[in-house]
Amino acid sequence: MPETVFWHPFWVQSLIDALAADAPNTDFAALPVPASYRAVTVHKDEATMFEGLASRDKDPRLSIHLDEVPVPELAPGEALIAVMASSVNYNTVWTSLFEPVSTFGFLERYGKLNPYAKRHDLPYHIIGSDASGVVLRTGPGVHLWKAGDEVVAHCLSVELESPLGHNDTMLDPEQRIWGFETNFGGLAELAIVKSNQLLPKPAHLTWEEAAAPGLVNSTAYRQLVSRNGAGMKQGDVVLIWGASGGLGSYATQYALNGGATPVCVVSSAQKAQICRDLGAELIIDRSAEGYRFWKDENTQDPKEWQRLGKKIRELTGGDDVDIVFEHPGRETFGASVYVARKGGTIVTCASTSGYMHEYDNRYLWMNLKRIIGSHFANYREAYEANRMIARGMIHPTLSKTFSLEDAGAAAYEVHHNLHQGKVGVLCLAPQEGMGVRDHELRAKHLAKINRFRDSS
Repeated sequence: MPETVFWHPFWVQSLIDALAADAPNTDFAALPVPASYRAVTVHKDEATMFEGLASRDKDPRLSIHLDEVPVPELAPGEALIAVMASSVNYNTVWTSLFEPVSTFGFLERYGKLNPYAKRHDLPYHIIGSDASGVVLRTGPGVHLWKAGDEVVAHCLSVELESPLGHNDTMLDPEQRIWGFETNFGGLAELAIVKSNQLLPKPAHLTWEEAAAPGLVNSTAYRQLVSRNGAGMKQGDVVLIWGASGGLGSYATQYALNGGATPVCVVSSAQKAQICRDLGAELIIDRSAEGYRFWKDENTQDPKEWQRLGKKIRELTGGDDVDIVFEHPGRETFGASVYVARKGGTIVTCASTSGYMHEYDNRYLWMNLKRIIGSHFANYREAYEANRMIARGMIHPTLSKTFSLEDAGAAAYEVHHNLHQGKVGVLCLAPQEGMGVRDHELRAKHLAKINRFRDSS
């Protein structure tokens, strides 16, 4: 486990003071870097603690720790950032539950790649795949970023030594998700990232708002908008599962923004209202409709697929969906394949209800449908998705913010779907509401920024 090393509270206060609006000319490169920092971790010697339990019975509050850890050596091409805020994604939940596998296997394999990668193979894993903050130090070979730059970090970590990843960096053989398959993640006071993970922080957002979109916004962009995903076009009808959630809320915005028609599937009247507040009109409340796509754990019910298809056509005036935005996985995948129109697309990332999907292949092959796998986003897609946020065209969907000490409780809420949108975590930021630079743009979009807060 991490050693107990001296932490510098006065350094933290110096950083907070330097980021105040009345101190814009601070020399951040001159700020001393402490020997240690607080970080949210899971422990390698606890990786079997939930063995024999069903996923729903595993409690991330028991496996997530707040430790004090030493600051690692900075490698060439990397940046050390002071993390003002982060957020919880479903990969945080998977890591904390040690499922489907323990993430320490990822760290062990990465550690064999080169001497710098060896730093990641530790008896603890600092987790978290989102961050907003300020650059403190850069390693050799970093030229586009400097100490004092306010940034957000996307979570794609690649080596790019193979030619296979240069057309689409997601295809790099050494592609990993930072904070999930690598160490030194964003749920901490400091984080190490590769410099090409950095993007400019949207100036009209607070630290916690800016940290929320990273993983889910970029994932939704590639999955739905990019030519690497569904390639959504104007006029498409898009079925969005979990349309008010951390991922689906961005898909809903992209559909509306791109001239498509979202059909939003949610699980409560409150979540239905969130979709209406986003601007969606066609909404299916699963709980009110009572859909049961599985008769038991081994048998699906095609009549329920048909009932869903009928409901969609009632809402759309007779149209089936062009695109299904899939991420629940096992529970819904059979229905998703069925309801897509002839020649339609089912684009899938994640599988929060289970990875072993089952569907009736007749509805796929005989109707010329396509299933596309999508995973996070490449550098360009992450940049484009962040630019949409920075220009006020897509808005953060942050509903609730926890302290770093309560990261386990935040993960518990996401695990049990007790949240709307995204759940944030304050790291070095002492309170919510800090970090806004463009007050004019914020005032223009304040109602849209706050709608998830108002619903929680």
